[in-house]
Amino acid sequence: MTELTPSAAAAASRSPSAVRFSARDLLNVAIFAVIYFVIVFAIAMLGIIGPLVMLITLPLSAVAAGVPYLLFLTRVRHAGMVALFDVVLALLYLMIGHPWQSTALTILLGVLAELVLRAGGYRSTWAAVGTYTLFSAWFIGPWIPLFLDREAYLRSQGLTAMGADYVAAFNQVVSVPALLIMFAATLACGFLGALLGTVLLRKHFRKAGLA
Repeated sequence: MTELTPSAAAAASRSPSAVRFSARDLLNVAIFAVIYFVIVFAIAMLGIIGPLVMLITLPLSAVAAGVPYLLFLTRVRHAGMVALFDVVLALLYLMIGHPWQSTALTILLGVLAELVLRAGGYRSTWAAVGTYTLFSAWFIGPWIPLFLDREAYLRSQGLTAMGADYVAAFNQVVSVPALLIMFAATLACGFLGALLGTVLLRKHFRKAGLA
């Protein structure tokens, strides 16, 4: 049997349902939230090339970000860490201009993702996969204003700053059906990203006691 380190033993002794954050917990939340944010942001920046590229690359970012998210889940030992991670992430995206509707959706999904992981006792690989797949639904959040008022979205400062040609191409390519296909692809890629994370991080999952 593998001997637990003092910090791991202390974490293991805590009830999974207890919401008590140690300094290490908060550090893990901060570090992995930033890593996830940077990966998704960097890939999303490829959307500058064109609207079609944006629709293609956004689902791919869900695959790439799956590995650090799953690595973060191997550090989760009790309630609250996943929800806090997602709140931090939602606020980071709010700071760069995401609409409040996206922030609210991301936080809600964070709470639901927390419940999925908790249902697996914070020790289930498949609960971890489900947690990330569900959370990947946040990608539809930034598009909510477009569904509510397309014309206002096309006149928004962030889009018009890209130039008239980009706005015209955006209006032609980014239709509601295209967004729904992108959303479905993102969920599928979230699932694939979670599976990829479990494969690449098999040793970490074993050490963390996830089965």
